[in-house]
Amino acid sequence: MEKTGKNYRLSLLENIKEAGRDTLHDRLALTGSEISVNELPAGVSVPFVHAHKMNEEVYIVLEGKGQLFLDGEEFCIEKDNIIRIDPAAARCFKADDNSTLKFICIQTQANSLNQFTENDGLPVEVKPSWLS
Repeated sequence: MEKTGKNYRLSLLENIKEAGRDTLHDRLALTGSEISVNELPAGVSVPFVHAHKMNEEVYIVLEGKGQLFLDGEEFCIEKDNIIRIDPAAARCFKADDNSTLKFICIQTQANSLNQFTENDGLPVEVKPSWLS
């Protein structure tokens, strides 16, 4: 189901594309972040090490296990790990030889968050049917 309203877009998380990366920027018309769903087959690595100019990244491991290279250090990651990485950090991911590695990556400009959660939320009068 795809649905677009004045203030939202709803989309299905389709099967991951052949390249193993599905970006949501265009599909959701994102304006403050980039989100991608990534899948590395068993034994496969991202083919390059990279850093960023301005964006920090948060990785959420959904399935499997693998290795993370981070600023010259290598360590194991697995399902339910959440990792935040500064823009300048050199990074690369590899799926374990016996496990597919599936993760979400969220990119946002470092130091750009001015407020969050209860400081940003505003109560409104309209209510859904389940709130009376």
